[in-house]
Amino acid sequence: MDRAQSMNLPAAAQSYHILDYLSLACRHIALLAAMVATSGSLFFSEVLRWIPCELCWYQRILMYPLVVILFVGIWRDDRNVHWYALPLALTGIAVSLYHYLMVMLIIPPAPCAGAVPCAFDYINIPGVLSFIKIPFLALVAFVIISVMMANLALAETPPAHGRAARIAATVIVLGTTALFVGLGMMI
Repeated sequence: MDRAQSMNLPAAAQSYHILDYLSLACRHIALLAAMVATSGSLFFSEVLRWIPCELCWYQRILMYPLVVILFVGIWRDDRNVHWYALPLALTGIAVSLYHYLMVMLIIPPAPCAGAVPCAFDYINIPGVLSFIKIPFLALVAFVIISVMMANLALAETPPAHGRAARIAATVIVLGTTALFVGLGMMI
């Protein structure tokens, strides 16, 4: 269907057309979210020398494998990668939300066994963006990954596959890595 034909479609059909495009890219969007979250957490700890708390480690344990699972799932054209990624991402949502509520002092901080208290706040942005904290960033990444994997599970349109999908996944991994390494070298 070309663009002129899609202009004559009802809104519901046009939105379905947009959802088809989202379904084609959902694995790559999830991979990008996992790569940014993984690279960002490594940037915070290895470049900025922020010591992760115990709950930060749990979030990392849930996030880091998602990069490998999603990348291999794209390379192998695994249409069922959501079965492997979704449990980690949903568990990550629960841990990140719990951690975020502690950092925001909505729930009382739990005692953590690490060198840094779990309610410690490294990011102090004043004003309307004061809600942005490290657990919030992880929460957003886990939600994006979960939504993309749920979309993949429910999609009628199979995701993109083949050489272009593999190249795009490789570009995401190498590009994100290069970006964060470059940032680390500038600081």
